Amino acid sequence: MEFAGWLAYIAVGVGLLVWSADRFLTGAIGAANRIGVSPLLIGLTAVSVGTSGPEIVVAALASVRNTPDIAIGNAIGSNIANIGLVLGITALFRPLPFARSVLNFELRWLIAATVISVICISGSALTRLDGMILLFGLLILMWQLIQGQRKESAQPKEVLGREELNRAQGLSGKKSVWLFLSGLVILLLSAELLVWSATGLARALDVPELVIGLTVIAVGTSLPELTATLGGALKGQPDLAIGNIVGSNILNILAILAIPALISAPDTSPETLWRDLLTMVALTVMLVFFAYGFRERPSITPFEGLVLVVTWVAYNALLYHQNTAAV
Repeated sequence: MEFAGWLAYIAVGVGLLVWSADRFLTGAIGAANRIGVSPLLIGLTAVSVGTSGPEIVVAALASVRNTPDIAIGNAIGSNIANIGLVLGITALFRPLPFARSVLNFELRWLIAATVISVICISGSALTRLDGMILLFGLLILMWQLIQGQRKESAQPKEVLGREELNRAQGLSGKKSVWLFLSGLVILLLSAELLVWSATGLARALDVPELVIGLTVIAVGTSLPELTATLGGALKGQPDLAIGNIVGSNILNILAILAIPALISAPDTSPETLWRDLLTMVALTVMLVFFAYGFRERPSITPFEGLVLVVTWVAYNALLYHQNTAAV
């Protein structure tokens, strides 16, 4: 099959993946409401983890199918795209302020998770011990979120998905179960299609599967974040944009990167460490500098957004140059 054919399959897979994940999440929240689960617990578990459902399912299937590089590339590439592409483009249209909660909690967790990811990937393999460390970090994060929310109020934080909670209100039990089950089935099938087509595209182009995960799959699974972040900023809610992206990046490291480690314990290439992970770290450092810099009100300005976008473009140009030179 030619390049265009594989790319078409990937586009269909990403579209179905995003649609079915939304369907699955709405059904799960509706069903949880019906059986009496508190909004607090739903917001901090089903919503926060469920919104990363596409990446989680893709990582699991890629690892099971013995293509863990797609999973690793998706986790690292999504973080690169979230900061460089999503926040960068959004900041070009409107300055993005850092909410106090992001400065005091989420951003510090992102720094810790990034340091842990460097330690785990810097070895010759992403071991099952690394996976357990990442998963343990996720459990601590969830526990701290729950404890913090109990002290503040009985409602989940806005950044953890108030929109998803509202959408599920009023769903009948049968409707919730139908959305949950049908969403789950389509989610699994679309993830299977995406992994299969991504592997085929890598072979057709004669490039490593890691590169496809870092680029095509990462950008595809980051498109919902771009739409939601840009839309929220243009509608007058720019303070939620950074919180959503930072939360997504934390989960990409602690949840999604842990999956290939636990399932297949793959070897890690030098490129993953010195090119891809370094780019993720560099963009995270930029974000931290913008947050804790010298301005009275921390924010990402349009100029800084341009810097993020240029960094993302330069990284992808490097990927292209390295792989065309190797062919």
